Amino acid sequence: MPDDFGQISIGIVHPGSMGAALGASIVASGRRVVWSGEDRSEASHRRAEECGLEDVFWLNGVVNQADIIFSVCPPHAALDVVREVRNMGFQGIFVDANAVSPDTAREGQRILDTVGAEFVDGGIVGLPPTREGTTRLYLSGDEARRVARVLDKGLFEVIVLDAPVGAASALKMSYAAWTKGTSALLADILALAQHEHVLEALQQEWAGSQPGLDRRAAGLSSAAAKAWRWVGEMEEIAATFEAAGLPGDFHRGAAEVYRRLEQFKDDPDAPGGAELARHLFKPAATDAAPSSVPSSMPE
Repeated sequence: MPDDFGQISIGIVHPGSMGAALGASIVASGRRVVWSGEDRSEASHRRAEECGLEDVFWLNGVVNQADIIFSVCPPHAALDVVREVRNMGFQGIFVDANAVSPDTAREGQRILDTVGAEFVDGGIVGLPPTREGTTRLYLSGDEARRVARVLDKGLFEVIVLDAPVGAASALKMSYAAWTKGTSALLADILALAQHEHVLEALQQEWAGSQPGLDRRAAGLSSAAAKAWRWVGEMEEIAATFEAAGLPGDFHRGAAEVYRRLEQFKDDPDAPGGAELARHLFKPAATDAAPSSVPSSMPE
């Protein structure tokens, strides 16, 4: 890799809203950023273009042209991306900036070790930034400080942990266990109060003893729109707790809460509060006995 970091190319796989924002910060730092537009949506193409990312059309182009690749994708796809770039012979620095458990990050490192690539563990805390001071990228691993140099400008605050691969993911899991885990718990509590017909009384009690919870409940619409991504994140958090010898069942329950809200994927008009909580109930089972003849067959 050239010593002059202004001359290297950075790859982003795949630029959703967070990945595009990360790419924009790298572009602001004076680096060329490439991505693969193959099979991506019109919205992804528009977002990448607005952020100054260069489309090299397919993943092999990213692997061949990038010295550093950042992976920003849903947690369930994180290791698939690692295997794809491994199979294409990538030998640069790979930054896994996904919401995955420390063990998943370490598995990614083992996969890339087989082709001589360097692995850096990343964890993002905050929303895609629109101003400074709101979003942090934590990095750990042997090449973490080198990676931090490509983000010396832009809106991300980069924090290097003096720790091996797994540390940045552990911090991300610990943080999201509270923020996203308690949002799932709040939605579940609202649903329970509705079922037992005590919702109004609970809200009145909150107003007096837990000020702010009513506003947080109303803001659950944002969680509903992202629920499809957070299912996998809750499962990764549960695995993190269990690997440490701690109970992981709470976050497996949170994963199920978000699974029941997947219908609101990326919906800017998703409901919040009690209206959202109604969607957590399973459909009532029918009392009718199933027919012995499939409905599509003639009787």
